[in-house]
Amino acid sequence: MLRTEERQRLARERREEQEKQHAAKETQILEKERKAKLQYEKQLEERQRKLKEMKQKEEQRRAAVEEKRKQKIEEEKERYEAVLHRTLERNQRLETRQKRWSWGGPVTPDSEGKTASKRSPSTANFKQAEAAVSKCLSSSAALSNASDRTRRSQLSPLDSSVISRLLAPTQASLARSKSAATLSAD
Repeated sequence: MLRTEERQRLARERREEQEKQHAAKETQILEKERKAKLQYEKQLEERQRKLKEMKQKEEQRRAAVEEKRKQKIEEEKERYEAVLHRTLERNQRLETRQKRWSWGGPVTPDSEGKTASKRSPSTANFKQAEAAVSKCLSSSAALSNASDRTRRSQLSPLDSSVISRLLAPTQASLARSKSAATLSAD
């Protein structure tokens, strides 16, 4: 009997020892699973953070590109307006010069490089010169009216009236043209 009790006690101790080992293994497995889960969550959070940073950088890059594009468009617009303004000024100066010379008659360069107006030798030619001056005056006024109408449509009414008054030949300018023609005929 003693031996049987001894065997049972030893068997019980072995079972308890096995249960302890089994419980220890279970806790180790659970601990490993918990650590693995934490590691996975940490990696997931890190990935999400990196994605968020990448999105922010991409948005900033896009905003910078858009801003640069807007600046370039603005610079192109300013450059275009400056060129247009210079072209209009140049055309206006050229028209002013042409009008200035067209009222006094055509001007041709001399053989010495000086300018001289055409002269009429007789009184019969004086009438032709006077007709030419009148013709030049009327054609230059017609041309200036046609080209200025388009520009005046862009101006205010006050500016338009001032410009039309300035462009119209005055009595004094007509008298000067006639006296120049008379002098050249003499």
